[in-house]
This record gives sequence, structure tokens and C-alpha cells, in this order.
Amino acid sequence: MKKLETEEIIRISTEEFKRASKTPLVVVLDHIRSLNNVGSIFRTCDAYRAERMVLCGITATPPNAEIHKSALGAEFSVDWVHYDDTLEAISDLKRDGYTILAIEQATDSTMLDDFTPENGAKYAIIMGNEVNGVQQEAIDMADRCIELPQYGTKHSLNVAVTAGIVIYNLTMKMIQ
Repeated sequence: MKKLETEEIIRISTEEFKRASKTPLVVVLDHIRSLNNVGSIFRTCDAYRAERMVLCGITATPPNAEIHKSALGAEFSVDWVHYDDTLEAISDLKRDGYTILAIEQATDSTMLDDFTPENGAKYAIIMGNEVNGVQQEAIDMADRCIELPQYGTKHSLNVAVTAGIVIYNLTMKMIQ
């Protein structure tokens, strides 16, 4: 076994990415304050061909050197839009036929492992602020809450780590 050099890894271009079919998944960032988290989530959305990102409230937007440090150019391939208000973004996504999944610990939440996406459905996941999580008003508008099982002493994971787990899991379930 030999580690591949960057030049040996076959990648599509940004232009090819823009034309490629996407996973019917929108990632909504609800007031994410860390630019590194935003950039990391851009990279994950690129890796799994998420349809787009919706950056809400205080969430920083490209072009931004700090986002670019962790996005490494994914901010150019992944479509994104900014909303001042997360609730307005959710309303628009619902109107466009997306099922809204708040990624949060809540009463009656469904564990990620137990969630099966419906064939042909479009999903939007809401990722919450690093301190306060997904705002309650957004949870109230969501169709359901999805929770990650955790077995340690901490009750949460970093938002970019959580997004990576959820995006990977949903994509694998949706493309099978």
C-alpha cells in the first residue's frame, strides 16, 4: 500500500462539480460563529455533493480568508446563499418542498442511526450555533429533530464534526 500523492487523486474540476448531479441535501448554518467551522462544513458539502449551503444570521460568508483556510476552495464549488433570518430561510425551504431536520438533542428526537430518508425526498438540515445550538423557533418549524448517539461524558460535538457525520450518513442512505 502506498499513500497517493495529490496529483494521483482523480478530482473533478469546479466547473464539472457545478454541472454534476447533487445530493438533494441543503445544509443550513444557524448563526455559526467560527469561520473554521464554516469552512470545514463547506469542504464536507463539497465532498458529498450537497446541493447548497444556507448561511444564516451572524454566519460569515465568502469571500473570507479565514473560511478559505479550512474550505480550501470548496466555497467556490458549493453553491451558497445568505439569509439574515434563519426562520425565513426555513420557510423558503419548506415552500420549495424540503423536509426540515433540526440536528439537536430534543424531546422526541430520532437517533441518526434510526432515521431513514424517504426515496425522492429533499432534506435540509439545520446546524446550530456552537454555544446555543439550533434556536428553539427553528426547531418549532422543523419536521423533526435528529440526534447523534453519544456515549461519553460530554453532551455535544463540534458543529463541523456533527455536520460531517450527519452529511455523510444521510448521503450514504440517500444514494443507495
